[in-house]
Amino acid sequence: MVYLKINELRMGKSVKIGVVILVLTFAFGQLGVAQCPMCRMTLESNLQNGGTAGAGINGGIIYLLIMPYIIVGTIAFVWARNNIKRKKERALQEAIG
Repeated sequence: MVYLKINELRMGKSVKIGVVILVLTFAFGQLGVAQCPMCRMTLESNLQNGGTAGAGINGGIIYLLIMPYIIVGTIAFVWARNNIKRKKERALQEAIG
């Protein structure tokens, strides 16, 4: 019973954090959209003047696209590894006592 209560508290806290993140995403999401036309205009003017800023911007875009997948993958890996370790410890404790 104690385990269930602790688990319920953790879930409630994570739901609250998720709601806060969702609200902040919607509140500040338009700031990122406003930057796109500015970047496009800068790149077009740079390209017309013979610059190579487009390659750097494209690299930055790829970096920004890949990072969330790397972060989520790392979190999933750590969570799965800890979950497996906990299951082994519980099985060992049940076998001993």
